[in-house]
Amino acid sequence: MADCTIALSGADKKAVVPAGTPFAEALKELVSNKLRKQVAAFQVGEELFDLSTPVNADLEVELIMLDSAEGLEILRHSCAHLMAHAVVDLFGPEVKVAIGPSTEDGFYYDFDRPAPFTPEDLEKIEARMHELAAGALPFVRREVSSAEARELFQSRGQNYKLEILAGLEGQAVTLYELGDFVDLCRGPHLPHGGLLQAYKLTRLAGAYWRGDEKNPMLQRIYGTAFANAKELKDYLHKLEEAKKRDHRKLGRELELFTIQDQVGPGLILWQPKGAMLRKLLEDQWREEHYRHDYELLYTPHIARRDLWKTSGHLDFYGENMYAAMEIDEVSYQLKPMNCPFHIAIFNTRKRSYREFPVRWCELGTVYRYEKTGALHGLMRVRGFTQDDAHIFCRPDQLEDEIFNILDLNLRILRMFGFDQYDIYLSTRPEKYVGSDENWQRATEALKAALEKKGLAYQLDPGEGVFYGPKIDIKIRDVLGRAWQCSTIQVDFNLPERFEISYTGDDGQAHQPIMIHRALMGSLERFIGVLIEHYAGAFPVWLAPVQARVMNITDPQLEYSEQVYRELRRLGVRVEKDLRNEKLNYKIREAQMQKIPYMLIIGDQEVEAGQVTVRLRDGSNLPPMGVAEFAEMVRRQSADEKSLAD
Repeated sequence: MADCTIALSGADKKAVVPAGTPFAEALKELVSNKLRKQVAAFQVGEELFDLSTPVNADLEVELIMLDSAEGLEILRHSCAHLMAHAVVDLFGPEVKVAIGPSTEDGFYYDFDRPAPFTPEDLEKIEARMHELAAGALPFVRREVSSAEARELFQSRGQNYKLEILAGLEGQAVTLYELGDFVDLCRGPHLPHGGLLQAYKLTRLAGAYWRGDEKNPMLQRIYGTAFANAKELKDYLHKLEEAKKRDHRKLGRELELFTIQDQVGPGLILWQPKGAMLRKLLEDQWREEHYRHDYELLYTPHIARRDLWKTSGHLDFYGENMYAAMEIDEVSYQLKPMNCPFHIAIFNTRKRSYREFPVRWCELGTVYRYEKTGALHGLMRVRGFTQDDAHIFCRPDQLEDEIFNILDLNLRILRMFGFDQYDIYLSTRPEKYVGSDENWQRATEALKAALEKKGLAYQLDPGEGVFYGPKIDIKIRDVLGRAWQCSTIQVDFNLPERFEISYTGDDGQAHQPIMIHRALMGSLERFIGVLIEHYAGAFPVWLAPVQARVMNITDPQLEYSEQVYRELRRLGVRVEKDLRNEKLNYKIREAQMQKIPYMLIIGDQEVEAGQVTVRLRDGSNLPPMGVAEFAEMVRRQSADEKSLAD
């Protein structure tokens, strides 16, 4: 039998083993026993393999460690199989198993079972998982024909597996066995279940089979898993913290917004404090855009259906648009986008190359159909306001315009407290419009602007939209969670569809380049992220209520009213609590409302013409005059916003 040489990529280590030797055995010759226990799989080129894979050729390999991104994905996928094994063990053959992939921070499995799972069932399942893991059952990979696999799953009554196999007729398929549990799976998996030690089942949910609401509703069990107990503990702590920061909970408690069935799901009603928060955000947005040489537009909420035909939205986006309405025997539809309106304004007159770039922005409310099950507080709604802008420019201006957008984009994110983000450059997909030359020019301009700005980014091949490449920015909140907000997209499609042009320096008509961009994505989603990022305790400049005036007893009522009115005149966002309640009760309520300052007024404050200032963290500032307090709030707000500079 011939020998095979295995070389570790990036290391001066080699092992020579007989052909057919499982990689796990060869690994003993390459790394220490301690390190070997942390290896999840190995990689050759772009392909991942189980450690049980026999070595039959000379290989240069890369080890996939349990705590790496790839290793965690394998670990979590293996944990999903362990969970499914436990479910089938506990609840018997009546359970039909669907699919169970890993996710960004865990895993899930979908099951069809007559009775609903309960939180108590999760505890039982998790206990059974620990019992199975203690047995260190091996993950065994088998390659069989689709016919053999069909016979196996038919004998077990697993109809969802049979449906998957129907699309694989005549092909070889892979099965993974874990004890008595068998599933269709590409793998790879861990060597054995004993490596699964740090995991937790987290919640139950419903999910349609294959995501289609016409299919049966399945029960989904979510879980998470990590390479060690400390990482799991840290993650579970973050989950608890995320629950406390849930914008839906805080939105209700802080009286920011509400969603009422009487009005309709996915439609936001902004309460006074939420409306003030939104106003502060909008005002700052407008100010920054004015400084950066944008002009403001307003456009309607509906348009003739023909407009959406010309723009292509009915063809590419029709399922997300609301049904047409008849007005004067003409069909109209609610807008899902603002861009066709901006083009209509562009087309109101002839344009010269000397006018470019044209920068137009709008806080435009749009309406998109989202399935009820996908709606989620402010994060996924049916009516929302985009912080939209469209730039029309000449080809020679494209790179500079993208650089300027990035500059404004990051400035606004910093102003709202976000200085951690991930940037992705998405390139041409398989189906696209426009010439290869234009795509190349636009992609290079996006790349050059990112590099000129000194920004690290990841390539996302083939994930551009059909009309042009794009940059996406995912912001990281205080818990490290990523939120898709900002996007910059180059568009060759709409200028061509609407036949827009400008007169160049040669006197000829030329087609401008159009850039779509949103910095916050939507105000609703961005405010939802803000609420969770700050846990509702907004910085002073952004707090809907900056101060609350409260008296100790009735004799201070008149002075308290004077303080309240004077602060409003001086521009402080202030409330008053002059109820006949104990002071400690009033203070506690203000702290629960996360108001930055409590202005306490007793007889001494009345006599001195001052206020005692208490912070929401429980500490106190020295007594001060009303004008002095207002100036302090003004300075602090200015300092907080200056962090963007």
